[in-house]
Amino acid sequence: MQITPDQGAFMHWLVATLRATRAIEVGVFTGYSSIATATALGPGGKLLACDPDERALAVARRCWDRAGVLDRIVEHVRPARETLELLLSAGEAGQYDFAFVDADKRGYMGYYEQLLQLVRPGGVIAFDNVLWYGQVADAGATDARTEAIRELNSFLLADERILFSLLPISDGLALCTKK
Repeated sequence: MQITPDQGAFMHWLVATLRATRAIEVGVFTGYSSIATATALGPGGKLLACDPDERALAVARRCWDRAGVLDRIVEHVRPARETLELLLSAGEAGQYDFAFVDADKRGYMGYYEQLLQLVRPGGVIAFDNVLWYGQVADAGATDARTEAIRELNSFLLADERILFSLLPISDGLALCTKK
């Protein structure tokens, strides 16, 4: 469930290359991906970490503290859709440089539409697990999560609002650069 070290290194490079100072993470788990992002943020940078599970955030908080990035992370303990909607209502559209999503797969499309509004032109939205252990290529795999990821991949490929790339790193990483 945690991103791999090679994916973490790639994300760190990407965030640094973007010269990001504001980022969003949907789905925190142990905080490893948060650390990869937060350590790459520019001076004064902040990562908004969304997770409805206080237990997961407690684990992540200890890891963030050990990594020395606790001061760069703002936690939101509620469903991410609510947090993202609050940001949009507060006039935060176009104010973020990077967003990473590794949460409930059936929610990816909803997160995408909200994040596309929050990310600035040239900013990147990244989705984890878009190869879904190879199941997206298996016509016999018809469970709801696999179908949701297939739908997302097809939608992103055709969406003219972004430049899209799917990297076969780890379990698949979709990169969406907002035009």
